[in-house]
Amino acid sequence: MLMAFRRKIRSGESGTRADEARPSISASTMNDLTRQASGLGKHAAELNGLIEDLAGDSAQRSESIVGLAGRIDGVVGANLEITRATDASRAHVAEAREAVAKVGEGVAGVMATLRQVAAAANEITQIALQTRLVAFNASVEAKRAGEAGKGFSVVADAVRDLAAKVEESSKQIMGTVGQLDKRVGELNQEIHEDEQGNESPFQRALTQTEQSVGAIASAARENQASCAEVATAMRAMASEMTEMARDLGAARQTTLSFLGVSESLVELTADSGFETDDTPFINAVTAAAQEISALFEDAVRTGAISVEDLFDEQYAPMAGTNPQQYMTRFLSLTDRLLPDVQERLLQLSPKVVFCAAVDRNGYLPTHNLKFSKPQGGDPVWNAANSRNRRIFNDRTGLAAGRNQRRFLLQTYRRDMGAGNYALMKDLSAPIRVEGRHWGGLRLAYPF
Repeated sequence: MLMAFRRKIRSGESGTRADEARPSISASTMNDLTRQASGLGKHAAELNGLIEDLAGDSAQRSESIVGLAGRIDGVVGANLEITRATDASRAHVAEAREAVAKVGEGVAGVMATLRQVAAAANEITQIALQTRLVAFNASVEAKRAGEAGKGFSVVADAVRDLAAKVEESSKQIMGTVGQLDKRVGELNQEIHEDEQGNESPFQRALTQTEQSVGAIASAARENQASCAEVATAMRAMASEMTEMARDLGAARQTTLSFLGVSESLVELTADSGFETDDTPFINAVTAAAQEISALFEDAVRTGAISVEDLFDEQYAPMAGTNPQQYMTRFLSLTDRLLPDVQERLLQLSPKVVFCAAVDRNGYLPTHNLKFSKPQGGDPVWNAANSRNRRIFNDRTGLAAGRNQRRFLLQTYRRDMGAGNYALMKDLSAPIRVEGRHWGGLRLAYPF
């Protein structure tokens, strides 16, 4: 259909008598058609860009939500571990309570034993006291006996001294046993309930620990359940956003088709032979592309560069560049030959924004001087001012580099960095070297 329209507007007439009677298409009609098709392309390009942004944003948000859901899963796992740890802690507290009960039983036994020891020591003290009295009486009787009782007197004194030592030792034992009994009694009070059935301080500490651990376990379980619900909801949301991104992608393909039709209409009217607003740009860019072709062919013929180097596709990344820039074996040649042609076309009209040659893969080796500033530390500034040595393999860039028709007129949003875009017309013409397609010369200007 478009090809038929192309033939009709080129001829301005048809082969039938009825058609011969019709008036030919006027220049003003063609200009109106061009402006309408151009406006249609502008709106289509803007709509396509907005859908592309929305689809990309939806995809990124979906990825972020999935990542967040994964982190929430980690929280769920951590809460599960907390629950397991608290359950284990409660079991340990119960074991500690049982162990303390056993210790309490042992303490009671120790107290009974200590009291038996104290009673035995007291009894020994009483025996020692009586022994001292008996020894004292024996010593008195031995002295009354005179010489006959001297030997007995010595024995009585020794028995008295020994009884005194036994009594003293028994009292020390009783004192020590008494202190132990007091301390063990205090420990027994710490472990056992009192007579009114109140918990001891140690038992209260165990009970509080059990309650605290139980509260932590309960909170962890509630948190685990809540996080699991949130993670499930977020996955559902991510799935919906992924589906939305797919739908937007399909819608974008429709807008791209619509944009392609509008671009074809603009191209057809521009190639119809009628003078349009785009005609001066078309004539200039096609002539400049042929000039660059001649410059490249002359460079190959004179040995300034080989055909293999001129068609080099080994794009070597330049370290430390952001956005990424690349080197090729033909870069020094384009830096030498292209500026004169490209800077001259900038003077064609105040509307011209840039003019630059790209190879068939969208690689732009040498840009206009105003867009070829050395990169700095700000990627946003670099994206707008250091556009040379970069690969623009988007729809427009690749189409411009791979087009082999006389010219290609496209509509696109030019990315200026920091979320800023400019709606542009992109006019390109093919560059050939010895019959081989090298790329295209791009000329951009606003509507």
